[in-house]
Amino acid sequence: MLFGSLVEQMRRCGKAGCRCAAGDPHGPYSFFSQRRGRRGLRYVPAVMLAITRTCLQRGAHVEAVLTEISAINVELLARRALG
Repeated sequence: MLFGSLVEQMRRCGKAGCRCAAGDPHGPYSFFSQRRGRRGLRYVPAVMLAITRTCLQRGAHVEAVLTEISAINVELLARRALG
Protein backbone atom coordinates (compact mmCIF):
# COMPACT_ATOMS: atom_id res chain seq x y z
CA MET A 1 0.00 0.00 0.00
CA LEU A 2 1.20 3.50 -0.81
CA PHE A 3 -0.04 6.99 0.05
CA GLY A 4 0.69 9.47 -2.72
CA SER A 5 0.29 9.75 -6.47
CA LEU A 6 1.93 9.04 -9.79
CA VAL A 7 3.27 11.96 -11.79
CA GLU A 8 4.33 11.81 -15.43
CA GLN A 9 7.04 14.16 -16.63
CA MET A 10 9.05 14.79 -19.74
CA ARG A 11 12.78 15.32 -19.21
CA ARG A 12 15.79 16.82 -20.96
CA CYS A 13 19.09 14.95 -20.68
CA GLY A 14 21.32 17.98 -21.20
CA LYS A 15 23.50 16.38 -23.88
CA ALA A 16 24.48 18.75 -26.67
CA GLY A 17 23.02 17.67 -30.00
CA CYS A 18 20.29 15.51 -28.44
CA ARG A 19 16.77 15.89 -29.76
CA CYS A 20 15.67 17.14 -26.34
CA ALA A 21 17.94 20.18 -26.68
CA ALA A 22 15.82 21.23 -29.65
CA GLY A 23 12.62 21.03 -27.60
CA ASP A 24 11.59 17.37 -27.97
CA PRO A 25 12.13 16.03 -24.43
CA HIS A 26 12.41 12.37 -23.44
CA GLY A 27 9.57 10.53 -21.78
CA PRO A 28 7.07 10.50 -20.40
CA TYR A 29 8.63 9.09 -17.24
CA SER A 30 6.60 8.11 -14.18
CA PHE A 31 7.46 9.25 -10.69
CA PHE A 32 5.94 8.51 -7.29
CA SER A 33 5.11 11.57 -5.21
CA GLN A 34 4.80 10.79 -1.51
CA ARG A 35 1.94 12.54 0.24
CA ARG A 36 3.45 12.83 3.71
CA GLY A 37 6.93 12.88 5.11
CA ARG A 38 9.92 13.36 2.89
CA ARG A 39 9.05 15.27 -0.27
CA GLY A 40 10.43 14.63 -3.70
CA LEU A 41 9.81 12.39 -6.64
CA ARG A 42 11.01 8.81 -6.96
CA TYR A 43 11.38 7.29 -10.41
CA VAL A 44 9.09 4.33 -11.12
CA PRO A 45 10.39 1.99 -13.84
CA ALA A 46 7.82 0.99 -16.48
CA VAL A 47 7.86 -2.63 -15.24
CA MET A 48 6.74 -1.40 -11.79
CA LEU A 49 3.88 0.86 -12.92
CA ALA A 50 1.10 -1.72 -12.58
CA ILE A 51 2.09 -2.77 -9.06
CA THR A 52 2.59 0.87 -8.05
CA ARG A 53 -0.90 1.76 -9.27
CA THR A 54 -2.34 -1.21 -7.36
CA CYS A 55 -0.56 -0.11 -4.17
CA LEU A 56 -1.82 3.46 -4.62
CA GLN A 57 -5.40 2.20 -5.09
CA ARG A 58 -5.08 0.15 -1.88
CA GLY A 59 -3.76 3.19 -0.05
CA ALA A 60 -6.69 5.30 -1.26
CA HIS A 61 -9.14 2.59 -0.17
CA VAL A 62 -7.56 2.34 3.30
CA GLU A 63 -7.63 6.11 3.64
CA ALA A 64 -11.33 6.19 2.68
CA VAL A 65 -12.15 3.49 5.24
CA LEU A 66 -10.20 5.30 7.96
CA THR A 67 -12.01 8.56 7.13
CA GLU A 68 -15.35 6.77 7.47
CA ILE A 69 -14.33 5.20 10.79
CA SER A 70 -13.20 8.60 12.05
CA ALA A 71 -16.54 10.17 11.10
CA ILE A 72 -18.39 7.41 12.97
CA ASN A 73 -16.19 7.91 16.03
CA VAL A 74 -16.80 11.66 15.96
CA GLU A 75 -20.54 11.00 15.88
CA LEU A 76 -20.28 8.53 18.75
CA LEU A 77 -18.22 11.00 20.75
CA ALA A 78 -20.79 13.75 20.12
CA ARG A 79 -23.64 11.48 21.25
CA ARG A 80 -21.81 10.55 24.42
CA ALA A 81 -20.97 14.17 25.19
CA LEU A 82 -24.61 15.21 24.77
CA GLY A 83 -26.11 12.23 26.58
